[in-house]
Parts: sequence; structure tokens; C-alpha cells
Amino acid sequence: MSGTEPVTGQRAGQVLPLYAAGFVTAFGAHSIAAGLGAYTGFASLLALGLLLAVYDGAEVVLKPVFGAVTDRIGPRPVLFGGLLAFAAASAAFVFAGDPAAVGLARFGQGAAAAAFSPAAGTLVARLAPDSQHGRAFGSYGAWKALGYALGPVLGGVLITFGGFDLLFGTLAGLALAVLAWAALAVPAVPPLPRTRQTLFDLARRLAAPGFLRPTAALAGATAALAVGVGFLPVVGAVGGLGPLATGAAVSVLAATAALVQPWAGRARDAGRLPDVPGMAGGLAVAVVGLLVAAVVPGLLGVLVAAVAIGFGTGVVTPLGFAHLAASTPRERLGQTMGSAEVGRELGDAGGPLLVGVLAAAASLGWGLTGLAVVLSMLVVALWVGTATHR
Repeated sequence: MSGTEPVTGQRAGQVLPLYAAGFVTAFGAHSIAAGLGAYTGFASLLALGLLLAVYDGAEVVLKPVFGAVTDRIGPRPVLFGGLLAFAAASAAFVFAGDPAAVGLARFGQGAAAAAFSPAAGTLVARLAPDSQHGRAFGSYGAWKALGYALGPVLGGVLITFGGFDLLFGTLAGLALAVLAWAALAVPAVPPLPRTRQTLFDLARRLAAPGFLRPTAALAGATAALAVGVGFLPVVGAVGGLGPLATGAAVSVLAATAALVQPWAGRARDAGRLPDVPGMAGGLAVAVVGLLVAAVVPGLLGVLVAAVAIGFGTGVVTPLGFAHLAASTPRERLGQTMGSAEVGRELGDAGGPLLVGVLAAAASLGWGLTGLAVVLSMLVVALWVGTATHR
């Protein structure tokens, strides 16, 4: 494909179902997670923690596997199979009629998302021309951010009117609809010839700066995003804000991230926003947001923190994935995207865990500051790496 043809017309129609697939995995994860506490009756925090972790755990283990399968057989069948499996796992919970089956359904959904998520990322990279990777991944990330934002709200509405059966049934229908759309619009993208790769070759490629820097930046941005979503309501509550104000702050964070990503992608493609300095700058803005949340009380502090964290993560995400696509041989895109997604999942789990541990030992302010320090070290490492490789 030409490196200058824009993602417009027919080609735009080809990638839109891939953006919708990103929405499915984000919406599916957060719509269910937001209601699990009430579903379990808050009877056991251990049970709640396990139910929250099983989706991400399946993704962490299986994404590199399905990424390699994507390179071997091509991304289109993996995308289709993953969406079909997601629909089946969701529908199985409805037909089982057993509330205890939610754990198995969550694991099935996570395993399915581990298949179609890296496949969708690979297809975005291969269908979009090289000169438009920033815009394509910016739009892909914006749709995922929309799923994160709408998941708790729409999930709550569905649970209110029809319980978890209605929510899981809706997810099954949504996955099937996206599958049908992708089957009609996404062209066949055959696997590319690959040279034989040893474990040493794989380790060397994953240890290269072209993989480590964007993956570390994506993990840091995801950690900041997860902490913002999870802990900004706590910061607001400590400052005397009600659930309406704190919920609005989380919505501001998600909306900012969704709006910034396409802009950052276009700026990257136009040459106005270099990859590694841009990722470092985005993380630096997120650090500012965390520090504001730690030291500025009241509604002003929470809203400024939400905007800064959303802006910073919105800059990092399209730059990180576009950089990965540019520095990876096309025949290994699936493996690279799957491995990079693991870094994001580790950030998603590690950020809140770090803040929680430090908050329990000292205070929430110290917890947020601790994550800010870790991300500041990552910013320095990115800048030093940029200077070294000039």
C-alpha cells in the first residue's frame, strides 16, 4: 500500500469496524467491573478482587500467544474468532442462569479480547498507510476511551433495568454486530512471509529501544489513567465532594483522553509531534495531574488533575502504538502488539496497586506522589534515551 494515501473513503470504511472492536473490549471490561461490587453484595472483597482480576489476567497471559497466531495465520480470522468467542462467553452466562458463572464468563471474555484486541491493532497498522498511523491509532484509542467512559454509565443503566443478564446479553449482541460489520468491511490481509525466529531473536527484538520505550510509556500512561479513574473519586470524597461531582471528574478525564488522541495522532503524522519526546511530554503532563490531585484540595484540584491525566494519556497512546508499528517488521506486528498490550495491562494493574499500598502505609497523597515519582523517572529515561540515540 502507498505510504501517502490517506485513510478516507473506502479505506476509512475498512478500519471503522476495528475501532468498534476496540470499543467492545473497553466497554465490556468496564461495564461489568463497575457493577461487580453490588453483584457480589460486597460480601467478600477477595471474591470481588478475583472477579475484577480474571479478565485482565486472561489478557496478560494470552495476548502474546494470540499475537503470534495473528502473524502466523493472518489477523482477520483471529479478529473474527475473538469477537465470536466474546459473544459466546457473554451469551453463555445468560443461558447458564447461574450467578456464580460470572467468573467463568469474565475469563472467557478476557481470553476472547486477548485474541481480537492485538488482531485489531495489527489490522489498523496494516490497512492504514505509514504516513497515517498516528491518526489511525489516535482514532482507535479514542473509541477505546469512549468505551471506558460509557461502560460504567451504560452498564449501570442495563443492570438497573435487567440485571446482569441484560448486560451480558447486550455485550453478546454488540460483539456479533461488530463481527458482522467487520466481515463485510474488513478485507482479507494475508500473513506475510517470516524468517525463522529463535527465542534469542525474540528476546533481542523485545529488548530493543523501538519496543521498550513505547511499551514503557504506554504502561505508564495506562497506570496514570487507571489511578485517575479509581482514585480521583476518593480524592474528591475526602475533600467533601459528592458522587455527582466526582463522577463528573472521571467523565472529564475519559472525555479529554478521547478528544486528545485523534489530535495527537494528526500532529504526529504532520511531523509536529515527534514520537519519543511526545511520549515523554505526555507522561510529564500526567505527572503534573497526579501531583495536583495530591496537593490541591477541592473541586478545582480534582478537575485540573482529571484534565491533565486525560491529556497526558491521550498524547502517549497514539504515539506509542504508531511508534511500535513503525519500528516493527510487518510480519511480526501481531506479536509486537500483543506483547505491548501486556505492558499496558501491567500498568493498568500496577498503578492502582502501587498507589493503594502507599496510601495504606502513609496517605492517599503520598500514594499519588509515589506514582508521580515513578512516572517522572520514566520521563527522564525516555529523554535520556532520545539524546543517546540521536
